[in-house]
Amino acid sequence: MSSFVIKTIGGALNATSLVSSKYASKKALNLFASPRKGRYTDEQRKVISTALFQEVDFDGTSIATYRWHGKGKTILLSHGWESNASRWSYILDELIAQGYDIIALDGPAHGRSGGKLFNALLYSEFINVIAKKFQPEIVMGHSVGGMASVFFMHNHPLESVEKMILLGAPAHFTGVFSRYKSLMGYNRRISEGLDNIVLERFGKPVDYFSAANFTKSIDAKGLIIHDKNDKIIPYEDALLFANRYKNSELITTSGFGHGLKDPSLTPKIIDFINS
Repeated sequence: MSSFVIKTIGGALNATSLVSSKYASKKALNLFASPRKGRYTDEQRKVISTALFQEVDFDGTSIATYRWHGKGKTILLSHGWESNASRWSYILDELIAQGYDIIALDGPAHGRSGGKLFNALLYSEFINVIAKKFQPEIVMGHSVGGMASVFFMHNHPLESVEKMILLGAPAHFTGVFSRYKSLMGYNRRISEGLDNIVLERFGKPVDYFSAANFTKSIDAKGLIIHDKNDKIIPYEDALLFANRYKNSELITTSGFGHGLKDPSLTPKIIDFINS
């Protein structure tokens, strides 16, 4: 979406908020939670074509999973916003070569999973369902997939999980929400309205949902990888994780961007898994 379109939408909702701030805030939240990309392209389907596909139900919504069987450790992979399981193509061959049992899932309203709206809390419940089914030793998540993985381990601790890998993950929901509000140019009515809806729906204020703080309760060993020049999730988020995640190490990159798909990171990830 171009900046002009974004500001136009934001301006229209700001105008609507003068009549009904609650209605405008609900529209703003739905916009925030509605991915515009993430369903599979023909090229992306090739990546998952070699996997065993299985759908798992969660409260009437299907969760798409992909499995590459191996006799080694089980790894659960969670992609980020407007993506899908094909995002792991850059590292998949190396993980298969290690003999790992690899499970990837599509998040809510992404890939082949059901649903129309997405949020990290719902995603964490998807991850919980799949983790309980496959009992992974390793959980690796990119971006909001990393945040959702932390939410899962905080709310549903799973003994099988020995290690977590967080790639470019947001440290707290406050930052994600603030960047969205700023991007759209929302006024105070909508900004406060969004915060109120979160409180009403989830029973906690926005600043409660801090993945960095939640890692304090996680015993699994952690690996945090973040690029200093990440334009999507600030590097400061990685420092928050490193400060609070008691049993973790931080790898700082430069020039790999938010995607962190550089081949030089793969051996480091595999060494962490095997250590």
